[in-house]
Amino acid sequence: METQFDLIVIGSGPGGYIGAIRAAQLGMKVAVVEKDKNYGGTCLNVGCIPSKALLESSEQFHAAHAGLKAHGVKVSKIELDLPTMMSRKDKIVKDSNNGVQFLFKKNKITPVTGLGRIVKAGAVEVKKEDGSVETLSTKFIMIATGSVPTELPFLKFDEKKIVSSTGALALSNVPETMLVVGGGVIGLELGSVWQRLGAKVTVIEYADRICGMMDADSINVLQRSLTKDGMTFMTSTKVTGSKLVGEAVELEFENLKDNTKGTLRGDVVLVSTGRRPFTTGLGCEEVGIAKDQQGRIQVDNHYQTSVAGIFAIGDVIAGPMLAHKAEEEGVAVAELLAGQAGHVNYNTVPSVIYTHPEVASVGLTEEQAKAQGLEINVGKFPFSANGRARAMGSVDGFVKIIADRKTDRILGAHLVGPYVSEILGEIVVCMEFGGSSEDLARSFHGHPTLSEVIREAALAVEKRQRQM
Repeated sequence: METQFDLIVIGSGPGGYIGAIRAAQLGMKVAVVEKDKNYGGTCLNVGCIPSKALLESSEQFHAAHAGLKAHGVKVSKIELDLPTMMSRKDKIVKDSNNGVQFLFKKNKITPVTGLGRIVKAGAVEVKKEDGSVETLSTKFIMIATGSVPTELPFLKFDEKKIVSSTGALALSNVPETMLVVGGGVIGLELGSVWQRLGAKVTVIEYADRICGMMDADSINVLQRSLTKDGMTFMTSTKVTGSKLVGEAVELEFENLKDNTKGTLRGDVVLVSTGRRPFTTGLGCEEVGIAKDQQGRIQVDNHYQTSVAGIFAIGDVIAGPMLAHKAEEEGVAVAELLAGQAGHVNYNTVPSVIYTHPEVASVGLTEEQAKAQGLEINVGKFPFSANGRARAMGSVDGFVKIIADRKTDRILGAHLVGPYVSEILGEIVVCMEFGGSSEDLARSFHGHPTLSEVIREAALAVEKRQRQM
């Protein structure tokens, strides 16, 4: 294998492999160093893709139990075949792995399996599985090593009883009870999977509400829906300790409002209290790459670290830990290295919670806009007034659009309801072009479609919404 490259990417997750592909398209000779046998990083192997596979399967199972009857479809003797469900998930992951390998081959990218360590600017040492070490030379290095789940001191992962998101994707049976520590996106999504499959799920959240950074109205709709489906929420609650009691895990907790204390027992505890940058063994300290107090690699406006020629993207730097954010940063670095004007518009990074109903958002919330002293108009329209949503039997939720009062430019949008992850895109595009609520309001939307709710919300900004 040749050992001289234009760019070496460490990490093959969405940011790494997408950045590598763009660099190769721009004529660079690229290698990707990956410590695991499978490409795709956390997102593809133990994150976004397998979790969505299980969410889809669990929704189908739940619909067979609770939703099909209303459509006149009678199903008897419904049984869960968990091994088949898991095999389907594993096949989706494997197919995605193969897809990345195909793209590497198509774009003449050299894959190198082993633990990468930066020796200096321009040199990456790779320790192979057999213990051998190879040193690769390069003009530039891109760090794209992602993040790992945060472990609590008194809740160490064994991935059987006390599980991270990784373990929660591979349980061999449905627990009778599951305790979810942390009411963020990961906890709600994976909690939803096991709740639909039959577990009694309790979510314990330190803050006074779940998903505290997202639009409050949207999250209220989501919490009501999840509660109706049987999920229990304990907010303003701090977990203070744990112990094994027989086959169960007992958690000690304290209510932060009245200081009352108590215990809860669960067959499985899912710890979803956040993620931290993964830079273990990377050599950052040895070569002088600066980090902030949260352990994130510090970069300039062009993603270059404190060491010239070494760049970093994705979860290891500041910003939301989202695959699509990492992808755009990877592309930006590749284009900057090629002398182009690579950039990322962080005002249009979308966020999605793939529960039922889904929650999707982009830009500022009402609270954030008001905190910045902005004068805004807000348009809101419910799915209950949409013909397609009624036909689907999915009427919970709404679309909310926030626009600048003077210019009508869209500052943010928040959606909760059926398939909002798919229809958010048109608002993202509109915002990317500096569009206004009037632009959306005057654009055709097919009838009947869910996307009409976006148009009605845009009309509602000027109090022009119509009943459908």
